[in-house]
Amino acid sequence: MVCLSLMCSNIFARKAACHNPLFGNCYGILHTCPAGCPELCEVDCRLCKPYCACDRPGAVCQDPRFIGGDGIMFYFHGKKDKDFCLLSDSDIHINGHFIGKSSNKGRDFTWVQAIGILFGSHQLYIGAQKVAKWEESTDNMLIKLDGKHITVPISEGQTRRSQEARLNIQREAETNKVRVKVEGLFEIAARVVPITWEESKVHGYDVTQDNCFAHLELNFKFDSLSVMVDGVLGQTYRLNYTSRVKMAAAMPIMGGADKFASSHLFAADCVVSKFGIMKGGSSREQRSTVMK
Repeated sequence: MVCLSLMCSNIFARKAACHNPLFGNCYGILHTCPAGCPELCEVDCRLCKPYCACDRPGAVCQDPRFIGGDGIMFYFHGKKDKDFCLLSDSDIHINGHFIGKSSNKGRDFTWVQAIGILFGSHQLYIGAQKVAKWEESTDNMLIKLDGKHITVPISEGQTRRSQEARLNIQREAETNKVRVKVEGLFEIAARVVPITWEESKVHGYDVTQDNCFAHLELNFKFDSLSVMVDGVLGQTYRLNYTSRVKMAAAMPIMGGADKFASSHLFAADCVVSKFGIMKGGSSREQRSTVMK
């Protein structure tokens, strides 16, 4: 078996809890993950119920499977070892670095290994480190702000803050799971996960013992976006957006890789880039995403 850990291969469902102390009646109470995501779930603190995080709007998981701001699911495979614009607006730009391996299905198997976020004058990196054998107790997440490593103590609930960048990072598990927030811009739940032996067998990934393709699973929440927002995920938040994916297909795929391609993780040079474009006060429209 490859990339096998007790936590990943355990047939029993994991537990999840509400991490927001403002919800005292729910905070810290363990819930069993739903059958649809027995190994990884979140808890809605308001409802005090578990849910599958990868099924909520703003999710980027698996071989990248997106849930758009419009609630529609689609896949965007991109290309391995390339960077693509996930979201671009006047004051925020997010690229994703894709890793993967070639397959005999006419495309690469790909996963999002890291994201690079531009906001204001800052650059934020969140990524999964390359590992061969997965160990749940080892923290494989790497975070950098403006090129400098940010170390968050290994303990659930620990935080690190940057007043200058208005950035707050909180651990939601001892390892491999954080929530990153910049007030007024975005909130991201990021988890590092491996390709398990079971996944490799079912999907034909043929993962070997030298690399378990540790990657990110992400949930985005944006406080406000303009009408011109774009990107693989970003375009789905536009009020007038109509999905082009074929919903009847077994795997609805979003095309247009060329226009979303970026030259590197912190480049805002994709064809659809909107980063830095000034917005007129009268033409700006706010759209908040409801993901709690």
